[in-house]
Amino acid sequence: MKPPGSEGSGLIGRRIGIAAVWLFLLIAALFTLFPIYMALLNSVKTQGDMLTNILAWPAVPELGNYADAFQKTRYLRSLGNTFVVVAVGLTGIVWFSSMAGYKLSRTPGKLSGFLFGLFIMSTLIPFHSIMITLVTISKELRLQGSTAGLGLLYIGLGVAMAIFLYHGFVKSVPKELDEAALIDGCGEFRLFFTVILPLLMPITATIAILNTLWMWNDFLLPLLVLTDYKSYTLLLSTNMLFGEYNNDWSAILASLVLAMLPVIILYLALQKYILHGIAEGAIKA
Repeated sequence: MKPPGSEGSGLIGRRIGIAAVWLFLLIAALFTLFPIYMALLNSVKTQGDMLTNILAWPAVPELGNYADAFQKTRYLRSLGNTFVVVAVGLTGIVWFSSMAGYKLSRTPGKLSGFLFGLFIMSTLIPFHSIMITLVTISKELRLQGSTAGLGLLYIGLGVAMAIFLYHGFVKSVPKELDEAALIDGCGEFRLFFTVILPLLMPITATIAILNTLWMWNDFLLPLLVLTDYKSYTLLLSTNMLFGEYNNDWSAILASLVLAMLPVIILYLALQKYILHGIAEGAIKA
């Protein structure tokens, strides 16, 4: 028999543990959201108000900062360039990695395992160790200076992790579906695109969100590849607001808010797929 009061003490201990977890999550959320709050707060201040006290509320919100940032960063053109980069990169990553992940998962053997291992090992290579070679290759292939060419480079850099997630998720799809479709006369491509790919929508949404966030927020690779300011992405256009002797912080913060709005909307719309897709793809791998 349990000693008297043991159940009550156990319940109290569990409640304390839950409270501690919630406290930790709250602190982590505040730590994460604080920079965004500061950017929003100071984007509606004048330069003088910001330099006086960055934590204070503005006496009169200066919404003209957003109009100024919209004009200086050539927002619509930069937004279009960013969309081209993300669209090309994301289309290629989903297209190639979904087929490769499915085929590698459905084809057991030493060769399949070896190829899958190569993809996984490539994710361990730091970008800074290959960026000079990557820029040289982009010049040779005449991809430098092109937003579409930058998207192609992202395909090569992003397929490895996507293959890993697809490879694990495909294991949750019954092989009997493949066999039934083949018996009914489906070819390999028709089987994949009409039967398998629709079932991969959760992990596809996850991969789309993660890679969109990555390509949208990347700064170094576009800086190395895009040579003409007319093809600059949003972050590169924002970087042009930094002067050698003076920085217009109000316009800079307003442009950063404008740059993150589209991707925040996408994230909020599809966030429910992230945890589910990663868990299904990684655990079953």
